[in-house]
Order: sequence, then C-alpha cells, then structure tokens
Amino acid sequence: MSSSEGTPAGAGRRAFVAGVASALVVAGCGFQLRGQANYAFASVYVNAPAYPQFAAELRRSLAGAGSAMLAEKADAAQVTVDVVSVLDDKQVLSLSPGGRVQEYALAKAVVFRVRDRDGREWMPQDEIVVRRAYSYDDTERLAREIQEQRLQREMQSDAVQQIVRRLQAARPPA
Repeated sequence: MSSSEGTPAGAGRRAFVAGVASALVVAGCGFQLRGQANYAFASVYVNAPAYPQFAAELRRSLAGAGSAMLAEKADAAQVTVDVVSVLDDKQVLSLSPGGRVQEYALAKAVVFRVRDRDGREWMPQDEIVVRRAYSYDDTERLAREIQEQRLQREMQSDAVQQIVRRLQAARPPA
C-alpha cells in the first residue's frame, strides 16, 4: 500500500478511476442519453380537437424533442398525427375483508395514427395503454384524490412520450 492511498489525493484518484470505469461499462452496454429525435418527416401537425389537454402536451413534447417543425395547420405539415381517442378507466383492484376498496387500477388508452396530406398512412392506427395502481383508504380521501390526479398526469405524460418515440419509426408509404 502506498502512502498516498490514505490521503485525500489518493481518494480523488480512486474516485476518478471508478468514474472512468463506470463510463466505460455504460458505454459498452449501448446506453446513450436521449437526444433529439430524428423523424422521416420535416413538419408535423397534431389533430386532436376533442382532447385539448392531451394535444397541448403532445405539441410541447414534439416541439422540444425532435427534428420536425410543428405546423399550425394540417395543410402546412408533411404529416398529421391524428389522436383518435383518449380514454381513462378506473377499476377496483382489491377489496378489504369488510368490502371496502383497498386498491384501484387506473388505465389511459390513446389511439393514434400518422398520415400525410394526401391521406396515405405513414403509421397505421396504434394504441398505447398506460396502467397504474394505487392503494385507497377512506380516512385519507383528499390525499388519495390528489394522488389519483398526479397519477393521471403522469400517465398522460408517459403516453405522450411513447407517441414521440414511436413517431421515429414512421416512414413514408411505399
């Protein structure tokens, strides 16, 4: 053991070596940070008049995530993302021995498709389903309602991010 290993300089050297080793392991497994998404289209329009909150979040994500410009009108865009439906579901997951709800299961299903100005499909209709479960207690009703609202927002964000990632696979029709 050298005399510098017990000193702060030796600890710094060990931390540096550990950091370099970690970076090499992470790079070796194929991991890379999410960067800008690359799309096969230059501009995109989001068509979701019945779902304004979902459309607004999808527009924000597309504007900040990729190489495509966001168009204000469908005829100004190379492709249109049609949000066909956004459905929220809440079901009882489990009951207590006394018949009271203990857990709920939440689900958000989003159906969408991608087409060009001529109506040709770049991506056929697809569905994303996001699920979450949470425990429920009547004595903490307000806290659980807040938790449910937070989970709904997270599920929407998750669905939006999945659409943004799937749009990278959209290709012009042959």
